[in-house]
Amino acid sequence: MSPRTAFSRGHPPDPRPTGGSVQKSHTEPEPTPGAPVERVAAPPGPPGHAPGIARDARRVLTDNWTGTSTVPSHGLYPHQWSWDSAFIAIGLRHMSPLRAQLELETLLAAQWRDGRVPHIVFDPAVPRGAYFPGPDFWRSSTSGRPAGAPRRTETSGIVQPPVHALAAWLVHRADPRASWRRGFLARVQPRLTAWHRYLTASRDLAGDGLPAVVHPWEPGMDNSPCWDAPLAHVTPADPESFRRADLHHGAAADRPTDLDYGRYVRLAVDYRAGGYADLGRPHAFAVEDPGLATLLALSEHALAEIALALGGDPRPHLDEAARLTEALVRRLWSPAAGQFLARDVRADALIPERSAAGLLPLALPDLPEAIAAEVLRTAEGPHFALGSAAATGLVPSYDLLGPAYDAGRYWRGPAWFNLNWLLERGLRRHGWADRAERLRAAIVGVGAASGFAEYVDPATGRPRGTRDFSWTAALVLDLLADEDPEGGLG
Repeated sequence: MSPRTAFSRGHPPDPRPTGGSVQKSHTEPEPTPGAPVERVAAPPGPPGHAPGIARDARRVLTDNWTGTSTVPSHGLYPHQWSWDSAFIAIGLRHMSPLRAQLELETLLAAQWRDGRVPHIVFDPAVPRGAYFPGPDFWRSSTSGRPAGAPRRTETSGIVQPPVHALAAWLVHRADPRASWRRGFLARVQPRLTAWHRYLTASRDLAGDGLPAVVHPWEPGMDNSPCWDAPLAHVTPADPESFRRADLHHGAAADRPTDLDYGRYVRLAVDYRAGGYADLGRPHAFAVEDPGLATLLALSEHALAEIALALGGDPRPHLDEAARLTEALVRRLWSPAAGQFLARDVRADALIPERSAAGLLPLALPDLPEAIAAEVLRTAEGPHFALGSAAATGLVPSYDLLGPAYDAGRYWRGPAWFNLNWLLERGLRRHGWADRAERLRAAIVGVGAASGFAEYVDPATGRPRGTRDFSWTAALVLDLLADEDPEGGLG
């Protein structure tokens, strides 16, 4: 499959430079620093007929803009988060392509020499105690020195899923002339390539072709029940050794437990003590996650597009995407479950817990159709109830029938808008346009009615977590955009 088939259906030609400067297509200046409901219903009409929703989404993104990047929310998450910024840029491209470029460039400027893109880039203007674990905990500029952490920018030492190449390609396509004028693709390509190389080399802990995560925060689904068994043997840190800041901004019933948090702190302290090294040292937590692997493969397809646009060879990236998809099927596909499952690397065994991450491979253009059909059956069955008229129509983050299901607690059951956005693309990718359109309407309707909540109860739509959450607003805005609804995944 050529990258044009995978990503570029129905878009105008890309005005590449041909020796001279490209005419600027926008007059926009360069960016410079500078109440709950019980049930939510999707709107009765098409999402594109909702100008008020688009206006409100833009307001959220404007209010959360810091001058160089967008915070997820000012209270609970006052810094820049890695995969948040990628999803945010996907929405920002519809209101300010230049700002979307800057969002990604700001994040990638904090990349470590070993290629990792840290999951948090800390804003020095934010008070030190506003967020934990903050820069004084991670000590990236000192403890991360062996791995090439930046000297002048403080970051965390762990990573998040690699959505960034996909975001960069979509941002470029939003305004190709402005992108070429600024040299956006040429600047981000080597950083994105190094980022992927870090994951496929330094994080292939089992030597089986898939990257592993070494902390539950890395796959993005922080306190998923999928991590309970691998975490069980981790001794939690002394509760007197740290102070949680998240409970000042969110209800304790919505957040991870103190026991889980103690284990997260222990893993991070041990990783820091080892100089944030990956290979050649033991990891108390090591898991291969289908969501992270999917996004890496999907972003390799995007890197193929970027390479082709820059006059390079897309084939190495297409080959890598195919290799990752093959390894994903070989290592993480469970015929009995009818979905992909995470693998505990230490035990070399699949983890018998269902999460929405196991449905995300639907977004891959080269997923075998027989497997895609099985994943769809699982998604629409009782474990996830995709499209159910008795609920919001959104997919929960964890199995509705699972023993640890909790509709309100963080990643242990609530519906998250980024996962559903990816599933909407996957449904469309495999030709299930009617299902995709229903999910699209549900994401827009529930997202707007919830006040762009961080996440919602999948049955009632009741908002949980913080409100005015940036990636919720950004992805709603993306789905409202008057363009190819596949957003580059079809």
